[in-house]
Amino acid sequence: MIEPGTVVELQVERQADFGVFLTDGNEDVLLHNNEMVTEQDIEIGDEVRVFIYHDKQGRITATMKIPEIEIGTYGWAEVVNVKEKLGVFVDIGISKDILVSVDDLPALDHLWPAVGDKLYVSLKTDRYGRLFGKLATEDVIQEIAVKTPAKGMRNTAVKGHVYRLLKVGSFMISEEGYRCFIHESERKEEPRLGEFVEGRVIERKEDGSLNISLIPFKQDQMSEDAQVIFNYLVNRGGAMPYSDKTPPDDIQFHFGLSKGAFKRALGKLMKEGKVYQEEGWTYSSDRKTT
Repeated sequence: MIEPGTVVELQVERQADFGVFLTDGNEDVLLHNNEMVTEQDIEIGDEVRVFIYHDKQGRITATMKIPEIEIGTYGWAEVVNVKEKLGVFVDIGISKDILVSVDDLPALDHLWPAVGDKLYVSLKTDRYGRLFGKLATEDVIQEIAVKTPAKGMRNTAVKGHVYRLLKVGSFMISEEGYRCFIHESERKEEPRLGEFVEGRVIERKEDGSLNISLIPFKQDQMSEDAQVIFNYLVNRGGAMPYSDKTPPDDIQFHFGLSKGAFKRALGKLMKEGKVYQEEGWTYSSDRKTT
């Protein structure tokens, strides 16, 4: 039986203007001219290695463009389309994109992969023989994961794609193949499934995996926070009714910062001579009269 999602060798049985028909002795399948990648003429009786899938009309068909991903093998596939209530489509290297069903995606839409994100997938078929993308399980990831060096990893940068979401945090596989965990306390917002993120190592675990943080070092974060405050100040004409005496709830509401982070960032701006405080207000220094 010729099964979608598999690579097989079939014999050329007959030719047509638009391609050739291949057979396994029991079933025939079309190899269209557009799906041939050889410069040599294909003759009746030749053995041809092809990947089997369904075309856009749902007909079983063959291609000589062999994808890395097939039933039983995994690889990275880029998301090329997102369809509400249906799922996301990924490119595996053939002329038809493959659907990863809504049933296999996060319950919250904003955590779905976006176009350009990448998923580590294999292929599966439903009871009608239709091909779908199959997300890698934790067991699959652990099989491909690379053990990290025993020393020298702390505070190094790591980049990679998120492959699993849990309430307590997110799992990522780095470009080097390191398996990484991002606790919910080590991120500003939850990354999407398949999103490419960059973090820093905060701990190497005994099994060779890593705990990482998406939150910058305190000094880097202070610079970001200071810029947020200064931009807010400029947009208000250089004056705002907030200072290091402002209640924490007001700071959180207007800036999304803790009181401590606000005071550190404000102190940085004052030390740099960019702002000054007066009677509970903060002003940009160019407003100060001499």
